[in-house]
Amino acid sequence: MSTTATVVTAVAAFMAGFSGVAVLVRAEFVVGPLAAYGVPRAWWNALGAVKLAGAVGLLVGYAVPVVGVLAAVGLVLYFAGAVVTVLRARAYGHVPFPLVYMAPAVAVLALV
Repeated sequence: MSTTATVVTAVAAFMAGFSGVAVLVRAEFVVGPLAAYGVPRAWWNALGAVKLAGAVGLLVGYAVPVVGVLAAVGLVLYFAGAVVTVLRARAYGHVPFPLVYMAPAVAVLALV
């Protein structure tokens, strides 16, 4: 794995992990919009756990590359779903936020 791929993977893992923890600790800047978009509260723990699993998967990918690739694919799909959720809520100004979190996962896939 190149230095660039290593750094991008670490950044993607950090961002996904940060986002997952923010949901699990109910940080207002995350759960406020989730509520506004109509995402059921019963899903929040699972959504945070999925992001954390993606972050861990990216880090495991350093040792087992296929796990990292699968984690990156999962995160891309997760954040694509987030974009759809934001669009369905007609919160067009918020579309860049999931895209910012998706970008490093896409970059990981491009670099491996």
